[in-house]
Amino acid sequence: MTTARRAYRWPQSLAGEVPRIWYGGDYNPDQWPEEVWDEDVRLMRKAGVNLVSVGIFSWSRIEPEEGVYDFDWLDRVIDKLGHAGVAVDLASATASPPMWLTQAHPEVLWKNERGDVCWPGARQHWRATSPVFRRYAIELCRNMAEHYRDNPYLVAWHVNNEYGCHNRFDYSDDAMRAFQRWCRKRYGTIESVNDAWGTAFWSQRLDDFDEIIPPRYIGDGNFHNPGKLLDFKRFSSDALKDFFIAERDALQAITPNLPLTTNFMVSAGGTALDYDDWGSETDFVSNDHYFTPGDQHIDELAYSSSLVDGIARKRPWFLMEHSTGAVNWRTINYRKEPGQLVRDSLAHLALGADAICFFQWRQSQAGAEKFHTAMLPHAGEDSQDFRDICELGGILNTLSEEGLPGSELAKAKIAVVFDYGSEWATEHTATPTQQVRHWREPFDWFRALADMGLSADVVPIASEWDSYEAAVLPAVYLLNEANAQRVRAYVSGGGKLFATYYTGIADEHDHIWLGGYPGAIRDVMGVRSEEFAPMGDDLAGVPDHLDLSNGAVAHDIADVITSIGENAHVLASYKAGHWSGMDGVPAIVVNEYGKGRAAYVGSRLGREGLAKSLPQLFDAMAIDYARCDRQGAVLRVERGGTKIDRVNEANGVERRDRRFVFAFNRTRDTATVQVEGEPVVVYRARIDDGGRTAAIEPNGVLIVRC
Repeated sequence: MTTARRAYRWPQSLAGEVPRIWYGGDYNPDQWPEEVWDEDVRLMRKAGVNLVSVGIFSWSRIEPEEGVYDFDWLDRVIDKLGHAGVAVDLASATASPPMWLTQAHPEVLWKNERGDVCWPGARQHWRATSPVFRRYAIELCRNMAEHYRDNPYLVAWHVNNEYGCHNRFDYSDDAMRAFQRWCRKRYGTIESVNDAWGTAFWSQRLDDFDEIIPPRYIGDGNFHNPGKLLDFKRFSSDALKDFFIAERDALQAITPNLPLTTNFMVSAGGTALDYDDWGSETDFVSNDHYFTPGDQHIDELAYSSSLVDGIARKRPWFLMEHSTGAVNWRTINYRKEPGQLVRDSLAHLALGADAICFFQWRQSQAGAEKFHTAMLPHAGEDSQDFRDICELGGILNTLSEEGLPGSELAKAKIAVVFDYGSEWATEHTATPTQQVRHWREPFDWFRALADMGLSADVVPIASEWDSYEAAVLPAVYLLNEANAQRVRAYVSGGGKLFATYYTGIADEHDHIWLGGYPGAIRDVMGVRSEEFAPMGDDLAGVPDHLDLSNGAVAHDIADVITSIGENAHVLASYKAGHWSGMDGVPAIVVNEYGKGRAAYVGSRLGREGLAKSLPQLFDAMAIDYARCDRQGAVLRVERGGTKIDRVNEANGVERRDRRFVFAFNRTRDTATVQVEGEPVVVYRARIDDGGRTAAIEPNGVLIVRC
């Protein structure tokens, strides 16, 4: 399944420079006196920085009053950077409007579901559906593009910043009218809206598009119409995307040779916008990612980066922001451990990034982000963070020389499917249990497979997941008819499919597939469940878990499977003890369907339960895992296969195939791996046994060229 996408365009090197991995971060010179700028440029050169993003929150400095533009300071900054060989990713500066605009036009401010205004004082206080705000923003874009259309130091446009981070939902009258237009375009008739939203329930029938309002405040403890709420989330993503497209097109019309991007916020739980849908509208995909402290750190980073790679359809992508250490916005802002600054950067690189950038270059002295770490910290040049930044710059330069840029992440054998719509639907407040969300299940599968020594690709549902040897549909709650048919074609043609509880429950309108769960693909999975069996610990005496016959333990939810197909067999069942009605009920079932096989996991087993069950499942599914590292101590990632041009004095242009294998220690102990090729980067590791093995310390990395 393919969707029309813009042609891929990557930022090109400055004139006279060879292509390298882009390295740098957000640069905010307007926060500092001009005498600091030369020091910044000197230290950037020392660190190996070759790109910075400039002007992201500079609207009030660029346009200090309506129609009056001041580019002199920005010109001087860009010239200093360019002369030093530092390219510029120039922002459209529209992320937050200046005070003069919002005072003159308070109607551009977004409103919450109760009708309260989001006043200026932070950022993103604008509404995407305001025609007034769009007019001002597009005018700024055009003026910036006209001024910088021939600047030799610009290599890309950074359109806006983190759309929807704070203004994802707007309930104003502008949004209401835009939502009405969106519904008219999507459904055509009001009867189709009534059918999609099931308005026969609770007398919610609509007689005209003008009667459609956003899901505003309806009283504490009440329940919004699920279909309407799901569509409002889709609309909100589309409204912000339309604003991005308007900015993008205004810039492109004047500077057609510059590629354009905007920074997504993809993470395991980062589901504000449909980033896969947005990915088709950028020239190259960019992402901001911030680490999850604790045991999930490296796994969550790898999972998120793999999903970005899936959104980018395996074209190199741009890590626009991550942190050198602590952030400023958590309740407790944990520091990074020694080695993690470099290790995290190389993990993003391994999983498809060709640009490693941070927020930000110089740590702010004032403002809400003054405690957010940076490449140049408060401690200055004589600091461990800056020494690590310089070391990372050297490593990236080595990998550039070795030919890594432009190579693609190798395709895994197993795809783990992620679906933004299913996440949004499972967020509704009237579900079998509020403890179940779609996003948690694919992350559990990714980690469990890693515990088996297997690297999986995390891919959006609209991608070609059905081209993999095996695929996982983990709690993919929404399955429309087209995707259900893809499942049938995939398995009947020989594919190996894993699906779980909460998969195929409803169609794209959140209408339940009737006849028993998983309704959309019940025939493929060979199971029929009649109801859900939630578990919890909120009340005394309620069931809080279920033991499985294979030793795994289920939590949160289980399917009450009442029958299985004639070609299905049970791998594990429940040992419920005193919990009446669940003892002996099938928990894991494998079904033969056409030329393929389908495995159904009917409860939430978590990472540990899945890892315990996977060997038996793989045997039943005829998946070879004999050579896997069953300890799961190392995350192995492969990039390469691209032909690289090099200038050879004797023979002219030389073409060489390059393949790189990255090995990351996932544990708190030293991990030993076989050395598969010539070591290129040995970070917090050592080569032993005459070069045949390597000992990788915690937070260490080994990169070899094959």
